Amino acid sequence: MERQLLHPENSAFQSEWDPEDIRTTFCKCVRWQVEETMDPINCPYHYFCDSTYPGNYPPPVDIVVIIFTAASYVATLVLMVTRLSGRGRASFGHSKRFFIPSGPVSLPTIVLALAKGHRINTIFPLSSIGPAILLLVYISALTFDNGVDKDIKYAIFEASTISGILQASLFMDSVVLPYYTGFDALVSSTFSGECMSCVCRKEALVVGGKLVSYRGRSVTTVLVVAALCLRVICRLSEESKRKIRPIKPLLEGLGWILITMDCVYLVKYSPPELFMLRVATFGSIFLLICLHTVTEACTQIIKWHSSCLK
Repeated sequence: MERQLLHPENSAFQSEWDPEDIRTTFCKCVRWQVEETMDPINCPYHYFCDSTYPGNYPPPVDIVVIIFTAASYVATLVLMVTRLSGRGRASFGHSKRFFIPSGPVSLPTIVLALAKGHRINTIFPLSSIGPAILLLVYISALTFDNGVDKDIKYAIFEASTISGILQASLFMDSVVLPYYTGFDALVSSTFSGECMSCVCRKEALVVGGKLVSYRGRSVTTVLVVAALCLRVICRLSEESKRKIRPIKPLLEGLGWILITMDCVYLVKYSPPELFMLRVATFGSIFLLICLHTVTEACTQIIKWHSSCLK
């Protein structure tokens, strides 16, 4: 991790403690304890870190996560380019389900990585890059309609995808909220000097802090899940398909808009650690968004041209 948050000009920095120890304590703290203060004017809120996450896994674990994430991204990119060249909505058989991030193999692996994300923080910190992986899952789920089944098997498969997305968003919050809380405590507090994590604040410290508003469980997650639910209903019931046909593309469109907004927001407002890695990661996500936009534009132009010829 970079140490730019811990320069001497930072209000919570004290040279008597190692900067890396300070950063680790603040960013991995899972419980901040408030205690009574003897100076209600200059230090109305006095906090210290009561407990932290365990230490990081060794670098090989991060390398495995990097390789898996890169493979999932490349698979998504290739399939989206194929979809663009075919100028149609992607619908894949059983074999190709395993290659996409929202598939039955990749999604459980991503959920497992995010569940342990607070310890994957050596060379590929999920506290910074994890949101991009979650956005990749959203993009995969919205882009690819997995299979052509119209029976209960399709519903079960989509239900497992929805469940996986909800679990991934929950674990994402367990990774980023302590990180964002510690970031807020680090840059918006004054070090009291009583202990390494003891800080004085003018306002109460809230879960997730107030400097970064991104959350895994968000409106974006709700829209993606709702779009997938409507997709199942439309696939299994022709009568319901006619009734909710106008709603499904609306939810999908709103989902894509919020995914784009999350991507831009995270590049701009995330803690300023590993800036170039973050830009490259979310830039890759933005490339997938652009591919989807071009594909949909081409599809609509072709439909319009076909209707004019008739």
